[in-house]
Formats: sequence, structure tokens, C-alpha cells
Amino acid sequence: MLRFAPSPTSDIDIGTLRVALFNYILSKRMGEDLLIRIEDIDKEKSIEGKDKEILEILNLFSIEYSGVVYESENLKYHQKLAMQLMGQKKAFACFCSDEKIEELKKSSKKENKSFNYDGFCEKLSDETVLNCNAPFKVRVTKPNSIISFKDKLQGDFSFKPEQIDYFVILKQDKTPTYNYACAIDDMLYDISTIIRDEKYIEDTPKQIYLRNLLSYDKEIDYIHLPSIIDKNNNLFLVKNLIDEGYLPSAIANYLVLLGNETPKEIFTLEEATEWLDINKISKSSVVFDIEKLKDINKKYLEVIDEMRFSKILGFADTDIGKLAKLYLEEESTIKGIKSKIDSIFTIKTSYKVFENEFKKIKECIQNAPFFNQFSELEEYIINKTGLKDESLSKPLRYILTGEDNGPNLCDIYPLIKNYLGEIIK
Repeated sequence: MLRFAPSPTSDIDIGTLRVALFNYILSKRMGEDLLIRIEDIDKEKSIEGKDKEILEILNLFSIEYSGVVYESENLKYHQKLAMQLMGQKKAFACFCSDEKIEELKKSSKKENKSFNYDGFCEKLSDETVLNCNAPFKVRVTKPNSIISFKDKLQGDFSFKPEQIDYFVILKQDKTPTYNYACAIDDMLYDISTIIRDEKYIEDTPKQIYLRNLLSYDKEIDYIHLPSIIDKNNNLFLVKNLIDEGYLPSAIANYLVLLGNETPKEIFTLEEATEWLDINKISKSSVVFDIEKLKDINKKYLEVIDEMRFSKILGFADTDIGKLAKLYLEEESTIKGIKSKIDSIFTIKTSYKVFENEFKKIKECIQNAPFFNQFSELEEYIINKTGLKDESLSKPLRYILTGEDNGPNLCDIYPLIKNYLGEIIK
């Protein structure tokens, strides 16, 4: 079983979504279930309703999963196994205050050393611990040997005992820390493969060490994906990209394509499950290019069903879908195209450059009979108003489209002729 473990403490960004997509694709490719595990242990930082928003985004991207569990539901197991480790002298009560730990950190910094807990509380006798009423955390004992693992993408890693140290597994309120809860839950749900961002590589030996302490001998495969970076240090949130008018299918396509060798540029997730090869993914961080996403999004919009396109824009008319596609020469997102369609249906009351001509043409169209072709309407206006050249073309374009430039009016008119009553008000 694979798992995707988002936190309800923040919005899903493109890096997190990419991890979800690769988990989904590889679960399909491997014929295993994908579990969604909501990491809701930190109740203070968790945002109400964020878990539902996360699931809605996964559904929007057609990421199928076998079930949803919440990390907080396993609190009794986290605490029970911590007690087991303490009873086996593999973990201990630490009474050191936050102030004391901060003092040790400052001392290490002055000496230009990395901070390591000195293990003071590990040496306390059972009697001392029993008679102490002060609040305490639970720490694991420091490993006495190197912890090694092989990442299926990044290769071999080894961590010395001092790099792992006496880390905390239960906080003073007896809720688990991230690494501890993660390690226990991966055991409980029999996880076989973990795909996550490379920023978690240093957490991996701690989680392996915890499972070793608990005599859990199932080997878990790790795949740490390279991080996505942006040259301008922007944080691209998935919901913002959706709001900006990028199709989920286009976003998914780009995130799988990013830093990956693929047989073609445009593909579906279903197609990716047939050929995705972990060994062909870049081991280096990849740069997110919004212009490339725009290009891919445009390619999806070029082939989208015209009725569906019109419904996305708030209509139910294939002509509006065709009209929207005319604007793909200058726009590449639904938001951009919607602004063009909205301009067409916006009431126009004046046109500064040709004010009088604007009024004449508008009144002329309002009183005109119905014409199938733009050339017929144009000829009618010329005969009625005597206008020509720019004094005709510029205000007429503005009246029909709300813009000074754009696609040829001969192409636009057949698609809006049935809406002239709404457009010319």
C-alpha cells in the first residue's frame, strides 16, 4: 500500500500535488491501494475544513484512493508504543525545559557546532523519574550505529548516530511528534512504498530507527522526489492556479512532465500509468515555469469539447465554445478568455475616440433587421450612417466586443449574432 499524507495546516501547493500525482500513478502501476492519511496531530495549527478542501482537490484531479484516515485517530497506539519503548529502556522521560534546550542550542551555536541533546535525562534513575512531578517529553535513545537506506531514485544514504540524536517522540501534552506518528502509522497501515518530497530525506533515518526499535522488520521502499523551485521564489498554490483558469488535466500533465522523460508532451494520468519509470525522473530540483504551464493549458483548451468549454464559461452553447477558442491566439487560461467573453456582453455606453460615430452605429444596429453574415450587417451600417474606414471599424469592433483589438469580426459575428439583443443595449 502507498500513502499520501497531506497536512491540514496549509493549502496544497504544486510540490505537494506532484507528490500526490506520483503516488496515484505508481499505485496504479504497481497494482496497490493508495491511502490518504490526514496529518492532523497539530490541532493548534490545523485549519478547520482544510481536510475537506484537500480531498476536493484530489477528486478534482481524478486521484483515486482506497480510503481516508486521520492521524489523530491513532493517538492511543502512539502512546501505547511509546510506553513500550520506555519500558524497554529504548526511550526515556525528558524533564529538560524548553528554556534549557534553547540554552544548549545557543551554546552549540557559539562553539560553531550542530546542536545535539546531551542525554542528561537518559541517566536519571527510575526512582528519580517516579518522584518527579514536572511535565516531561519522551525521547528515544540515540542509535549506536549508522542508519542506512537506499532511495529508489536518489540512491544510498547513511546517517551517523549524532545526526539522529535523542529526538522527541511525545510532546509534553503526550501527543506524538511528526516523525514518530509517521513511523507508527506507516507500520499500522502496512505501507510498502513511500513517495514524498526530498526535503524529508533527513526524517527518513529517524523513522527507520523507530521501526527498528519496535522490531518491525518489513522493509519500506523510499522515493524522494526532487523539490520544485521557482526562480522568483513564488509559492504556487493549486487552488490559485485553478482560480486563474488552468485546467486540472493541464496542471497534472505539466507536473508529471516536469523533470521527467516522457514519450510525449501531452498525456493523461491514465497514459502515464502505462509508461512512468522512476529511473527517468530527474534527481535534481526542477524549475516551475508558469509560461510552460500556459502553453500546455492552451493545448488542452484547443481540443476541449466546445459545449463543455461554453459551460465552463457559464453558457450552454457550442457557439460560445467556438468563440472562446478564437481568443486562444491571445489568451491561454479560462480566466483570460472569460474576461474577453465578459467584455462582449458588457454594456457599452460610450467610445471616447469616436463618440458620435459610436452612438450612430449602436442605434443603427439596434434598429437593424437580423443578418446572418457580418458583411451584410456592415454594408447595412454603411448605407444607413455613411461611415467608413476607422470611423466605422473601430467603434463597431468596440460595440461588438468591448475591445479595440482581437479576432476578425467576420469570425466573431456568426458566433454572437443570436446574442445581439444582449450585446447592443
